[in-house]
Amino acid sequence: MDHPIRVHVTSLGCPKNTVDTERLVGALSPGMELTPHPDDADLILVNTCAFIHPAVEESIETILELVRTAEEENPTAVVAVAGCLVQRYGADELAAEMPEVDLWLVPDDWPRWHGLVLAAVEARRAGGLFKFAGGQSDAADTVGALDLKPGSLRSLSTTAGHAYLKVSEGCDHACGFCTIPSIKGPHVSFDADALVAEAEALVAGRHGPPVKELVLVGQDLTAWGRTGGTGSKSLTALLERLLKINGLTWLRTMYLYPAGLDERLLDFYRANADPQGTLLPYFDIPLQHAHPDILRRMGRPFSGDPMRVVERVRAKVPESVLRTTFIVGYPGEEEQHFEALEQFVREVRFQHLGVFPYWPEEGTPAAAMENQVEDAVKQERLARLMSMQAEISAELLEAYVDEEMDVLVDDMVPDWPGLHRGRVWLQAPDVDGVTYISGKGVHPGVVVKALVEDSKTYDLVALS
Repeated sequence: MDHPIRVHVTSLGCPKNTVDTERLVGALSPGMELTPHPDDADLILVNTCAFIHPAVEESIETILELVRTAEEENPTAVVAVAGCLVQRYGADELAAEMPEVDLWLVPDDWPRWHGLVLAAVEARRAGGLFKFAGGQSDAADTVGALDLKPGSLRSLSTTAGHAYLKVSEGCDHACGFCTIPSIKGPHVSFDADALVAEAEALVAGRHGPPVKELVLVGQDLTAWGRTGGTGSKSLTALLERLLKINGLTWLRTMYLYPAGLDERLLDFYRANADPQGTLLPYFDIPLQHAHPDILRRMGRPFSGDPMRVVERVRAKVPESVLRTTFIVGYPGEEEQHFEALEQFVREVRFQHLGVFPYWPEEGTPAAAMENQVEDAVKQERLARLMSMQAEISAELLEAYVDEEMDVLVDDMVPDWPGLHRGRVWLQAPDVDGVTYISGKGVHPGVVVKALVEDSKTYDLVALS
């Protein structure tokens, strides 16, 4: 080819999807370059999410918007779609609904993705067509396979200073509302040696700027080591190895299932976690509800009293910060169930809280349940819970005013010279509030000491 293939990438959904996108782009990197402009791209790649109905809608709207851009401003571009949308609905069905898309990438085709892209771009540059929706393609087999496993090359897309480390795929739980097992399959733990090698490469800057913070993600992080892979056989053993990496400032874990927070894991946090240390006492525990009747209807792996989980964590790790997510309007949720959830939130005072209205996802047991809750009731309950959480968050953050804290600087604030966005230890990237910071030595990718001067509902303001 006369010049490198220009690739425009849109990644939707969760951090796990972000890692998949970074590996795809990293594997494509020889002979290719990224562009932020779809009207200047040879390849427009969308990695989709399809976890819940709004995510499906966003994925479809994004695809159609980029297709319009290609048709109106860049007719020689190849439009390719990968990810959960394709896994959930199938390439053939989607190709029939959106024939404007050139490539529908299913997981089994990932090893031949580089060949598919080259064949499609070459065909388009020659004035021809190349349509692919899974299956065999002789043109794609001529270039060789890609390595998209942990430890392979990644092209980081996160803000400076942090990266996600995806440690597993799939899920073994059978929650009544969730589509993940049907999309991603059963839980598989990635190899410990490969994960440690990837983490070392990220911290050393071999995939982009050196990473100060690693955020471990998986559908159920506490299940790591139970199936698949070789090497370490428990999450604590993996954490021990990661904590030995030179240059790593923060190690954060996300998606800790309540049923997996056993004594061994909590004892490990008690011995190793510290707000001023590397392993952060940050617990992201997706409880989903607080009333045992609703938890049982959800089929949650922990359906007893969730307060016991909170109390165990706080007893073992007194400095812990807790994040959780709840679903409101689940089938059968009556006012008394929701009021119990409100009281639970009022008593626990989570530092961070996400609330989602229940969506009846096709193919899930909950979609067929009786006593579906009206959408207006779901939205009213969501607003009530988040209004309470806003007050709690503001009160908790106010306690950090006048405290000197380490701030990991993420990026600059556009149109505000000298002001940057960063995070203190209790703020996870993308899902929590931020710390607005200015002063000496502040630039993306560094950790600076700063005095917290003010607090907002979800954010802090600091000066170095």
